[in-house]
Amino acid sequence: MMAFLDKLRQAQRQAEATHRDPWHPRLKRALENVDAMSTAALLDLLRAEPTTSNARRLATIMRELNFVPIKTRRFMPGGFRDTVTRGWARPIRPPPTEKVKPPHASSPPFNLATTGDNDVDAAAPTKS
Repeated sequence: MMAFLDKLRQAQRQAEATHRDPWHPRLKRALENVDAMSTAALLDLLRAEPTTSNARRLATIMRELNFVPIKTRRFMPGGFRDTVTRGWARPIRPPPTEKVKPPHASSPPFNLATTGDNDVDAAAPTKS
């Protein structure tokens, strides 16, 4: 019985690994040398209707391709203040490898220097 469950889990992992959206290879080829593009332009490229479900499907693929979502006025010609377009851009920096750890509770906030009774003033001349 256990061998059957192992085979079933292995088959499920293989099916998930090979299951790719048909848009994925088309987008990967089209975005090789592109730094940023609007969602509307991407949907036009795919010849897909501009619906919420298609935008969500596109978002999944764009995250797999390591693009980040943005809101900008730059994509629209003449981009006025009320003209905001959503799109995707390649990140400028690589993603962080590890999270930043918060400072210890004993250290002062923002690493501000503290003065105490035992501190020596560096500007004061020392007696020798």
